[in-house]
Amino acid sequence: MNPSRPDEARVLVIYTGGTIGMLLSPSGYVPEPFFLTETLRRQKRFHDPFEDSLFSNAMSVEGYRVWSSSGSSSPVTPESLVSPNALVTQHPTFVVRSSRPIGRSQTLPVGPNRPSADMQGCEKISDGVYQAHLPSLVTPRSTVSCTDGSKRIRYAILEWDPLLDSSNIEMNDWIRIATEIELNYTAFDAFVILHGTDTMSYTSSALSFLLEDLGKTVILTGAQIPLSQLRNDAVDNLLGALSIAGNYIIPECSLYFNHTLYRGNRVSKASSFDLNAFHSPNFPPLVNVGIDILVNWNNVLRQTRLRRFRVHKDMSPHVATLRLFPGMTGATARAFLAPPAQGVVLETFGSGNVPQRTDLLQALQEACDAGVVVVAISQCYRGSVSSAYETGRVLQRVGVVPGGDMTPECALTKLSYLLSKPELSASQVRELISTPLRGELTQQTSSLPSNPADLQNLHGIQGLLAHLVRLMSPNSQMPLITLTPDVEGVAQDATASWSKTAAEAAFTEAALLRSLVHLAAARNDLECLELCLDASADWKMEDSTSIVVPGGTVNCLEPGSNRSPLHVAALNGGTGCVSRLLEAGALVHLRDNLGHTALYYAARQGYTDIVNLLVSAGANLGSLEYDAGYASLALKNAIETRDYKSVSIWRNAGVNVELPGTEDGK
Repeated sequence: MNPSRPDEARVLVIYTGGTIGMLLSPSGYVPEPFFLTETLRRQKRFHDPFEDSLFSNAMSVEGYRVWSSSGSSSPVTPESLVSPNALVTQHPTFVVRSSRPIGRSQTLPVGPNRPSADMQGCEKISDGVYQAHLPSLVTPRSTVSCTDGSKRIRYAILEWDPLLDSSNIEMNDWIRIATEIELNYTAFDAFVILHGTDTMSYTSSALSFLLEDLGKTVILTGAQIPLSQLRNDAVDNLLGALSIAGNYIIPECSLYFNHTLYRGNRVSKASSFDLNAFHSPNFPPLVNVGIDILVNWNNVLRQTRLRRFRVHKDMSPHVATLRLFPGMTGATARAFLAPPAQGVVLETFGSGNVPQRTDLLQALQEACDAGVVVVAISQCYRGSVSSAYETGRVLQRVGVVPGGDMTPECALTKLSYLLSKPELSASQVRELISTPLRGELTQQTSSLPSNPADLQNLHGIQGLLAHLVRLMSPNSQMPLITLTPDVEGVAQDATASWSKTAAEAAFTEAALLRSLVHLAAARNDLECLELCLDASADWKMEDSTSIVVPGGTVNCLEPGSNRSPLHVAALNGGTGCVSRLLEAGALVHLRDNLGHTALYYAARQGYTDIVNLLVSAGANLGSLEYDAGYASLALKNAIETRDYKSVSIWRNAGVNVELPGTEDGK
């Protein structure tokens, strides 16, 4: 396997089945094993190992002319371009793990240049864990919005056997997907799950709960029209999902369809024939893909607890959905709520109303008293349950829990998830079902200040400049910063100067915040860091103009190096700032332009406390730091020089390679 490169992102594609990879047969569309992988390998937009495609050479007119005159645009085969010994570089392999035996394509590649069996074979490495070397594909180099430089996305496809129609997906399959993400979590930067559309919103909702303390991007996508058809939506959906997964860290389970990335537990399938098949009625998209890729960073979840990623591997099957209808009797409800039911999602009228039938209300109360958790949501496509009507309040009196604006899919999977936790009592489940766990519920938030200059202790641009100069100055004296007063009176009329708007001031402050937060992290200045974090990066002006720092202030990247404030604090030994940044939602898996994580810099500098903090927050060394041998070389040098402190630090950071001349890690 070739070492990772800092200008490449690693993505694992888990292909469960669905329309995207189907072929037309006499009995209709059916899945065909390895058709998808082979088709993608032959399409330059999905696999361009030699960067000899139009997509890799059309960044300029000169580049296109050189490419078109070179003859590279004519169809060629990989074998005609490289020697047998060099073929492996075209298909560098990824070590991929699964809870089931891993199959492989029978046609990738063939002939005398086929990789050896030990690279392609599947082996069982422990109970319920299998491992194989899968060939990787790599996209052409591209540049996306709000990122520096260009990047290629190298990915492997883990294909299920058999491939499943989404109508056959069950709870065990949700757990299987979550387990495969867990098994490959440290080896890949992000995950894309190919899935049928009919139950995709159930799977995306379930995974949002099963993947606890998630720190990497997980995207589900599929297609309404298969890739095998000339006119399809499969190309845009898959390429869009790969582009977002490879270029942005959006640490939650999401669903990408028709140029839009949604929060996974906020969507429902709205159409069986439109390409815009999914809607998110009560929450805005996380990403809109048009001419630019626009990420709504202020709605992206941030991990603020110092806990490592883990997977919950159980779901309660004793849940169901009951949709009210006019005239429903208590006998009907009682039969539905009888054992073994432990949880029921009750789809009510309007904003949570139910018929005022005594027998129906009595049946609901009996079930609640017996320990069944009943959650009320609305049958309406958009909206939430509330206690505005007397007919809605009566549900709370009999023990039914309000489900807010959760979708039916989310309410059912969340209930199944909570009921599968033996440590939770029925009363605790009732409390948690109404509490946002993964952004699945809308909660009331305090309004942000309309004018950023009114923030306490941060008096507009003048205050920001004062802090900026203080940190950049070599001496302790802080010069007085003054701003040129606005042009007024006759001078204004003569020059026709524009008045400063609140939006202009906010944009300036947001730009200054990016530099200031990095300086605060470098100097371990907690006071200044707190000021930066308190100054919201999403100020709403009176005209609703949104001021956004990409990634949020806590994750804004330093121009040139692409380092986050967490990188800077870890590199400079700012333990206090590292702790505060993690509490504010700093992303531990971000890599700079050299491909390094904050954990690598902290370990290299010998900061034990920072390494422990980052590891407790779920940080792992990046694939480049492993594959290129940086981490193992540092550990080897520490052992040879008897630097036992460094040995301990690198071990704590996760370096567990076997080194010559060592025994039991000593």
